[in-house]
Amino acid sequence: MLPKQRVIAAINHEEPDHVPTGENAVDYELVERILGHATLYNSRWRERQALWDGRRAEIVADYGTAHVELVRALEWDYVRVPVVPPDRAVHRPVMTGPYSWLDERGREIRYHPESGNIATPVGMSEMTLDDLPDPEEPVSVDPSELEAVRHVVRELGDTHFIIGRSPVDGTFPFQETVGMEGFLIRMVTDPEFVRWAIDAYVSRSIAYIEAMLDAGCDAIMTTDDYSSNRGPVMGPGRFREFVLPGIVRQSQAIHARGGYFIKHTDGNVWSILDALVEAGVDGWHGIQPSIGMDLCTLKERYGDRLCFFGGVNCETLVEGTPAEARAEVRYAIQHAAPGGGLVVTTGNVLQPGTKLGNYLAARQATRDYGAYPIRPQALA
Repeated sequence: MLPKQRVIAAINHEEPDHVPTGENAVDYELVERILGHATLYNSRWRERQALWDGRRAEIVADYGTAHVELVRALEWDYVRVPVVPPDRAVHRPVMTGPYSWLDERGREIRYHPESGNIATPVGMSEMTLDDLPDPEEPVSVDPSELEAVRHVVRELGDTHFIIGRSPVDGTFPFQETVGMEGFLIRMVTDPEFVRWAIDAYVSRSIAYIEAMLDAGCDAIMTTDDYSSNRGPVMGPGRFREFVLPGIVRQSQAIHARGGYFIKHTDGNVWSILDALVEAGVDGWHGIQPSIGMDLCTLKERYGDRLCFFGGVNCETLVEGTPAEARAEVRYAIQHAAPGGGLVVTTGNVLQPGTKLGNYLAARQATRDYGAYPIRPQALA
């Protein structure tokens, strides 16, 4: 069975020959250890500096080749590929500090080295409806943004399952607007602003969704998070009122082009899982067993409706031992693999600080325990 067929079987709740696996992204320091050479792929501040220095072509090349090399080196069944910066002139911005600068809108942006690769505006400005994009305005995707996607599809598309990552989700666009606190407040004080913003940014996400599927991706993953470790930050009621309609639009757009919809959202999502199923989500990534998202319980409640992408805590790969990593994979396969519906992966990405030995132990555990038919009692 080809890796692509393996993942499709799992999503369709059929038993493949083996539990499939893969990852969403890998921190560059780990990539360099695995592949044995330097890379600009996912290299955080180094990648941003390279773009400002006019080295876009190197970034694009490394994003294309790194994904292919990682799949082959680690024997993944799926890989997630993002868009790359468009092929246009980039000027070094005006710096306001060691890790902060002014963007084209005049906003101060601050990069957070300790976070991996997150840059956020400093002090979100006041916005009105007039400052938001028009939801009805046609959105076009620069073809150059799909260069890495097309490379990976050429190299692996016949054999492996390719997930495109939309650069904008739009269903909870607080970063694009007034910040999380401000956006949550406006759900109460200015719901028209919130609905308009979500409509506008979801329309942009759908443009990327359609472009990536047309480029040969098998699935799309959107990545807005909605929950803390206690539950959805806006509450399940406002999630249904404001956020869910955008997810439904994305689901319809993906399925209209024959793709699968994989939703990443982590945290405690028990109270919104029914809504994700109703929206037509095929697979869910972002499972955090360490905060109570137990795969055994998830399988009992949603095993015939959602394919689970997960099983390994990121914290275990950073702070744990190889034996603990193997035990998590074994537990996931024992409880969630029978009948299909499981793709073993981490709850987020292979993040900075991940111990290679821990990840390789988890990867080997999938090989050791993942052959079908799964015999749960033998893994107990």
